[in-house]
Amino acid sequence: MVTASIARSTSSGARGLLRFRSRSSSATTCFSSSCGANRSTMKAVVQRVLSASVEVDGKVVSSIDRGLVCLVGLGKSDAAGGDGDDAADFIARKILNGRLWENEEKKKPWDKSVTDLDYEILLVSQFTLHGQFKGNRPTFHQSLPPGEAKMAYENLVSLLRSRYKPERVKDGVFGAMMRVSLVNDGPVTITLDSDTK
Repeated sequence: MVTASIARSTSSGARGLLRFRSRSSSATTCFSSSCGANRSTMKAVVQRVLSASVEVDGKVVSSIDRGLVCLVGLGKSDAAGGDGDDAADFIARKILNGRLWENEEKKKPWDKSVTDLDYEILLVSQFTLHGQFKGNRPTFHQSLPPGEAKMAYENLVSLLRSRYKPERVKDGVFGAMMRVSLVNDGPVTITLDSDTK
């Protein structure tokens, strides 16, 4: 069954801290003027799909066949010690190593990852993952503001491409109104939160 959703990737909320550390270097880059004041977090909704695509202004900007669609939200962390580097690393590891497919040869369920099977990944930024209802109206004060969220999102995209085949990792358009279409395989949907890892 084909399902469709609308995702807008702009964000609003309190200032956050974005710090990212390369695996091969101990250097840390801080993207906030108040390093150490706030902590950032990531949430992801990971869906196993047979196919998926993203449209912007009526045009397909990205598409994949079998693999994972990952809706990614960047927000301010309430957890002590949570930071952007840990959050990005955690989300990237689970996306790449999560065993969401059957080993067909051994008939063993939940045994193969997206990288094991050489499948694709489609990332879509979605600030509403950090939304909460205040009465019947959603509020997004826990989401990172657009500039900081874009840095964090692009860092995650780069991190995944550095650890997997870069041509297998695709994404939507940050800040655009996107129409996301997908065929969920199973259905299989896993939620990730770097604050509760």
